[in-house]
Amino acid sequence: MSFEAFEPGYKIAVVGAGAVGCYYGGKLARNGGNVHFLMRSDLAAVRKQGLHIRSQDGGFHLERVNAHASTEEIGPCDLVIVALKTTSNPALDALIPPLLKENTAVLTLQNGLGNEEFLAGRFGTQRIMGGLCFVCLNRTAPGVIEHYGYGTLSIGEFGRASQERTRRIVEDFAATGITTRLVENLATERWRKLVWNVPFNGLSIAGGGITTDLILADEGLHKLTRNLMAEVMAAAGNEGHVIPHEFIEEQVRRTLKMGAYKPSSLIDYLDGREVEVESIWGEPYRRGLASGTEMGRMEALYYLLKKLTPPGMVRHR
Repeated sequence: MSFEAFEPGYKIAVVGAGAVGCYYGGKLARNGGNVHFLMRSDLAAVRKQGLHIRSQDGGFHLERVNAHASTEEIGPCDLVIVALKTTSNPALDALIPPLLKENTAVLTLQNGLGNEEFLAGRFGTQRIMGGLCFVCLNRTAPGVIEHYGYGTLSIGEFGRASQERTRRIVEDFAATGITTRLVENLATERWRKLVWNVPFNGLSIAGGGITTDLILADEGLHKLTRNLMAEVMAAAGNEGHVIPHEFIEEQVRRTLKMGAYKPSSLIDYLDGREVEVESIWGEPYRRGLASGTEMGRMEALYYLLKKLTPPGMVRHR
């Protein structure tokens, strides 16, 4: 299987056209990318009114969007961007194959741990890349994405050094105005993102449906946030991914600037959708235990979230 640099105009599929998929895919499309979106509930709205990205950094409207009802309709691509919630991963067994040709690359922008391994086991390790999104986004209406801040991307190969295709994808995202960096150790970046995701996504739900500013304003929750961050960093260190202690202060400072921000897991919870409990809390907890890390606070949060967000649960506002 050959993975040489992509040719100009290479074809991109976005599987999972929610906030993340529409924002990053939309930026590529606006910059001339040949981007095709798999859409379900938003399909009719996007075909009629296009895609709206609203942002304090300068929003835009894509009047014409390559929006499709199935991956068979999209057909084989050079790059597949996976932006589905990890709770929908079983659907990828059917969704991905129609998009593949011999040298198709698959880039997952999903949260948590284990996503690259999941994809590699089904579609081949050599295809797989991972991306970490540090961004504040919400989908507020069909075909409407609100961007509140940040947006940086870290992209790397799964289990191997960067290649020509990696550099091309990084360059193409950077050309849209997104701060994008190439990383040689994707696993370390996954753990670094969990330092934020574990406490803020989890405590926003466990704290009764509260925003990040309220978590940090509460003395007890603020302390618990820092302790959870420290546990994640200890688990990462025991797997060989050293994250400096100052990273905690950096994450707290960044979060204070976000104001009353609703993490994505809280939005899923409030809207009655399944929460990505296993990829964000379950897998890091299990890996931490396996490496001999003390994971008491993580254990409590993980089991509490499983209780609060059982699979198939439907909540009503």
